[in-house]
Amino acid sequence: MDWQALALTLRLATVTTAILLAVAMPLAALLVLGRGRWRAALEALATLPLVLPPTVLGFFLLVLLGPRTAIGRAITALLGHPLAFSFSGLVVGSVIYSLPFAVQPLVAGFAAVEPGLVDAARLLGAGPVRLVRTLFVPLARRSILAAAVLTFLHTVGEFGVVLMLGGDIPGSTRTLSIVLYNQVEAFDYAAANRTAAILLALSATALAAIYAGSQLRGGRRA
Repeated sequence: MDWQALALTLRLATVTTAILLAVAMPLAALLVLGRGRWRAALEALATLPLVLPPTVLGFFLLVLLGPRTAIGRAITALLGHPLAFSFSGLVVGSVIYSLPFAVQPLVAGFAAVEPGLVDAARLLGAGPVRLVRTLFVPLARRSILAAAVLTFLHTVGEFGVVLMLGGDIPGSTRTLSIVLYNQVEAFDYAAANRTAAILLALSATALAAIYAGSQLRGGRRA
């Protein structure tokens, strides 16, 4: 087992989940509360990474963050190194690629809040920020948990974006999915079985915890 790759994978998933929860909650509230033609365009942009092939997204990000674009050169001048083929670049790619997995559960949870409560809060003078903080977040805790778990697991299993944007640098961009690919390519199926088993166990354990918690809360309410 490549423990260094496991630690890097968990670190990448944790950082990505924390950033996406901070970004996705106001974005989901904007999609639920917003009106106008721009809402459909914003929703399409937030969903695009879900249907775009990971290698295509990784290629576009590789070009955008590379030295051939003004954005890439500006980032290199600011940080002293390019984002491509670095852990920071993986975080950027993971945040974009996993965005729909954070936004969609939150949109569903916020939209399920009783409209009468939202209208009453608005009549009492609550603005969008206060609506999210005092109404949406407390009433949509299950959706927030689902968004966090789905984002974490999706990041753990990333391959195309990670390979295109980060390559295979030990200790910097080599994640468990890259390790599994290398093991299969080398016909080391015993090691590949162990790596795949860890990825499967992470996903199954997290999903089982969500469903068990949901059933427990449902039983208490009953």
